[in-house]
Amino acid sequence: MTTASVPRQPQAAPPGPVTPPHASEATRLLCAGTYLDSGYRDRVIEQLHLNEQRIVAPSLGLDAARVLAHALRARRQELLWAGAIIGLWVIGLPLTGGLLGFALVPSLMLAVAPWVRGKSGNPPLYRWLPALLLRWWGRIGFAVFLAATLFLAFGGGDDDSAYGSSYGGSSSYDDGYFGGSYGDSPDVTDLLFPDVGRAGGLVDPLQAWLVIVVLALIAACVAAQRGQFARAVSAELSPQRFPDAAGDPAERAEGPRFQRLKERIRLEQHAPLVMYHEKRPFCGAGAAYETWVLAVELRPDESREQLPLNNRAVLEKIRPLLEQLRLPSEFAGHTVRDRLRWLEIDECVFLPAEGLRRREEAPYHPGAFEEHRARAVEEGAEKRRHFLRIRVGGWEEELVVTVFVRVHTQGRMLMLEIAPHVLLPVREDFKDADRAAHNYRHNNVLGKAVWAMARVPGSAAGSLATLGRGVAYLWKLLTGGFAGALPDGPALSVRELGSMDEGSTFQEMDAYRYLRSVQDRVAHGVLTALAESGYQTGEFVQKIVNISSGGVHVEGGVHGSTFAAGKYATASSGTASQNSQKGSGSNGNG
Repeated sequence: MTTASVPRQPQAAPPGPVTPPHASEATRLLCAGTYLDSGYRDRVIEQLHLNEQRIVAPSLGLDAARVLAHALRARRQELLWAGAIIGLWVIGLPLTGGLLGFALVPSLMLAVAPWVRGKSGNPPLYRWLPALLLRWWGRIGFAVFLAATLFLAFGGGDDDSAYGSSYGGSSSYDDGYFGGSYGDSPDVTDLLFPDVGRAGGLVDPLQAWLVIVVLALIAACVAAQRGQFARAVSAELSPQRFPDAAGDPAERAEGPRFQRLKERIRLEQHAPLVMYHEKRPFCGAGAAYETWVLAVELRPDESREQLPLNNRAVLEKIRPLLEQLRLPSEFAGHTVRDRLRWLEIDECVFLPAEGLRRREEAPYHPGAFEEHRARAVEEGAEKRRHFLRIRVGGWEEELVVTVFVRVHTQGRMLMLEIAPHVLLPVREDFKDADRAAHNYRHNNVLGKAVWAMARVPGSAAGSLATLGRGVAYLWKLLTGGFAGALPDGPALSVRELGSMDEGSTFQEMDAYRYLRSVQDRVAHGVLTALAESGYQTGEFVQKIVNISSGGVHVEGGVHGSTFAAGKYATASSGTASQNSQKGSGSNGNG
């Protein structure tokens, strides 16, 4: 079998049909997610558009600039629809003589309920119960209001007034009540709207019909907004058209600020030189498996010839062994689709962002990476660190496994550092965007009307909150001074923000397989380098056996998920301090 040669430059693409980041499935789903989740969209805009002094996090398998483009477009559309809905409420209040105002109380209850419940999947009882009560009181209150409005629209109040007048009682026009005389028993409208009558406002069928018209127009706006989302998912965000980034209307519609930031993001996000924040060095790589450090003494083997051994020599022994993971079994034929065939290997250098005066001063010019790599590969490293980076993008770039490897020889000691990270799959609701759009587009008129009317009660408070967030963002943009702020490392990754809390069993198995394969090849490469340079390997082998048998390198699992692997590994969602205590036995002597 003929194997394609592997380029040695970090910028070069590995062999195999690798999907460009801007066209990956993860990018497409995150773009769709900006239309579905306003909270996610606002955080994307805050990190990439508002805080323009922050260098973007490495975007493994996606294009953060394209996600930002759709986030800005989705927010602009949402603000326009929110303004239209609020306008209908404002016009409808005086037009209906204040009758529409009775729907604002249920709207407020429905808007407050999610805030009371919180974002937890299993909220505590003191949050869950009030949220449930608010939600149902809001629904029932709006249903009663709508029923009473329909009753009045079809002349229910006039019939009662006529009934009262024919028997000598005072009509609603005489005494200011909806029903008959003071001596008659109150009807349904008296119980529902007593204050309006007492204030002198007469609810006649015309006002009730105006309420119905305004509510219908609001429902039409809600339905049109959903239809706009469905059309976007089936057009520019469809799997067929999404790879054509040049034809994406989201990028063409944005202003000069976005165009300037887009160029910076695309310059930084895939560069082998990583500018980082001191507290978040691996931001963008996902959740960390247990990082472990192994140190062994370099004891000469008297039976072998001593050869020079440095960091570069060890890395050059590791790389060919990793490249062999791309080769399928000689008996498997040409149909093998294992993701290890497209394993990516490159080198990266981490530099702190502190000390820069402007974002543009970050050393991304040609030749800067080569210069830093040449100087950092043999350094003991504190702030500047050199790593061999191995990446596997599984599940259409939704499950991304990255292993950072660093080797250092100092004082007749060899230190091996391995920092595995896993990006979990994209959120389930983002992955269901195609299904949601398809179901809405193919639903009948009655189904669309019912869907829209169910969201009318909460539209007033929800639209007001949307406009409030827009005003707050504009105020921060004008007064925050972000354009002149000192550069900072990335605080959050849009890919990590859009990830699930846990993976499936199959994804767990794949993550463990990728990690174990890479780590075994790294250990084998270091062992080969030690042996060929004339050093004893017994201590190194023993420590690797201890780590492998105990499953220390992945014992803690992925933070906040069920991922765990290794003989004694347990799935845990504990804190980082708890995980570090579990893996403390792997540091130093393994």
